[in-house]
Amino acid sequence: MIDKRVASPAAAVADIGDGASVLIGGFGEAGSPIELIHALIDRGVRGLTVISNNTGSGHVGLAALIENGQVARIVCSFPRTAGSTVFPRLYREGKIELELVPQGTLAERIRAGGAGIPAFYTATAVGTPLARGKESRRFGATEAVLETGLSADFALVRAECADRYGNLVYNKTARNFGPIMCTAARTAIVQVRRVVEPGAIDPEAVVTPGIFVDRVVAVADPAQESRLVKEGRHYP
Repeated sequence: MIDKRVASPAAAVADIGDGASVLIGGFGEAGSPIELIHALIDRGVRGLTVISNNTGSGHVGLAALIENGQVARIVCSFPRTAGSTVFPRLYREGKIELELVPQGTLAERIRAGGAGIPAFYTATAVGTPLARGKESRRFGATEAVLETGLSADFALVRAECADRYGNLVYNKTARNFGPIMCTAARTAIVQVRRVVEPGAIDPEAVVTPGIFVDRVVAVADPAQESRLVKEGRHYP
């Protein structure tokens, strides 16, 4: 079996290059892989396409990646949430592109991408601007639009615990998009609080099997986005 542990967040993201597409987990700060995102900022890569639930808060994590001019395009459900000021400003200035996707549709598009499903029909967004230019079809009394599956070059995900083979368990709602993002990425990179010996995780509790994980890095005391924002912190 392959030992998927890497020494640091910097080593974990070392091959993410300019123009890469990156799935980034998190539901607000729950499950946001702050250390991996900051390591990606340190790499200085540009022209990224990011797929995430939202655009981050304050001037740390995903918001900092965007503020540093490294994201050319973002696919998300909530481009503006409490504490998010960076993305709205850059979007108004025409410095970043946005593809807005309803949250359930976003989750299903990622799940479909991981399952090898090229597209699916959904009634969500019918009759709204989000349906413009998309194929539509009627199923009985239901009108539906065609949505494509989403996959990416990399996924940055945060979990609670892993073994060296990459089997993962999550902490409550920090689970959110992580499991489907791991399946939809060519390379899934995961930060965890702790790495345990094989067999220490009950197989019945494994949420993401190691076959979907490529790298695991231990971050024993991960940063809390809300605390950093409250303190007025900036990265870098």
